[in-house]
Amino acid sequence: MLHHTRIRLAATAAVAVAAMALTACGAGSGDEIVDKPKATASAKADSGSDKEPAAEKSSAAPDVAKVGDTLGLKGMEPGSELDVTVLKVVDNAKSSDEFFAPESGNRWIGVQFQLVNTGTKVYSDAPMNGAKMADDQGQQFGTMIADITAGPSMSSDVRLKPGGKALGWIVFEVPKASKAATVTFGMDSGFAEQIGEWKL
Repeated sequence: MLHHTRIRLAATAAVAVAAMALTACGAGSGDEIVDKPKATASAKADSGSDKEPAAEKSSAAPDVAKVGDTLGLKGMEPGSELDVTVLKVVDNAKSSDEFFAPESGNRWIGVQFQLVNTGTKVYSDAPMNGAKMADDQGQQFGTMIADITAGPSMSSDVRLKPGGKALGWIVFEVPKASKAATVTFGMDSGFAEQIGEWKL
């Protein structure tokens, strides 16, 4: 009986080690937060070797993405990729519809996103489904369908062939007392493993 128990324990340990190895390799590791912006190319191309170190230094990406930065994100399917840029943020955004406004005690924050299909597949999604905002307390807020005076809203049905672009505002409703800290975006309505994050 003791011999059988030892065999079972050894088998259980082997399964546990195999599971840890799979996790270490990235299988089922969950969401990956992408907050390192793409390096920007140097403004001037120079063939002189004495200029190369300076060009490399100027193209280094900042540590954390902020407004104006572009993040390269991947979707769930191979060939599904976007360059996503948070271009502008308007706190306390005004409604362009006089009959529609934030609920009492809340305000709207508009975020202008630019999406560029850098993959080999057609991108088809409702971008607002993949966007979220968080305040400095860690509370998360989803998006809402609203038009603001800052500019046109992001379409709720975006289809981009490779190389195609989409530009528009996505609106979040947050409490007036909340301090917005980050905005995130994920492909495939937020179900992709890579999630882009920008500090506000």
